[in-house]
Amino acid sequence: MDDQARFLDLVLTNPVNRILLQRAPQLGLDEWWLTAGAVFQTVWNALEERDPGAGINDYDLFYFDPADLSYEAEDAVIQRASHLFADLDVTVEVRNEARVHLWYEEHFGVPAAPFTSATDAIDHFASTTCCFGVTTAEDQLLVYAPHGYSDLFSMRLRPNPVLAPREVYETKAQRWAQQWPHLVVEPWP
Repeated sequence: MDDQARFLDLVLTNPVNRILLQRAPQLGLDEWWLTAGAVFQTVWNALEERDPGAGINDYDLFYFDPADLSYEAEDAVIQRASHLFADLDVTVEVRNEARVHLWYEEHFGVPAAPFTSATDAIDHFASTTCCFGVTTAEDQLLVYAPHGYSDLFSMRLRPNPVLAPREVYETKAQRWAQQWPHLVVEPWP
């Protein structure tokens, strides 16, 4: 089994991920990805033989729509998703990554240039080990894995100092190391 097939097998051990990937196309979004902890933390859980949803605070669904950057347009998608996933006992966080530059500095203390796509947003996670996304197209699962699978499968967290401040990486790393004790955390450069 190649790395991508192994990755998908592990991601799909989480029944919430399966449902999100099945239903998300109903939102009618041109570009969307299930990403962040929903993906890489599910893999860590599978590797440690834990419950697939253990330690996952929310399930991130990124989409990219530069046509309308208003909060109202994003909120309309959030509300549709809320109804679509209402039967799941998890928080599904839906965000238009075309809007991130409008609020990022206020939230994280550093400015962000506008992203060019949802995958561009994934490229800017605080750790390269977190840069994964899964979507569907024509009933096929597609994977975005710009840094490969080696660090993910070996549970090695590497910083990605392209946008997020050091404090964001270190705070996340500390929390994750407590939840996944086999995680090896590389220091910020």
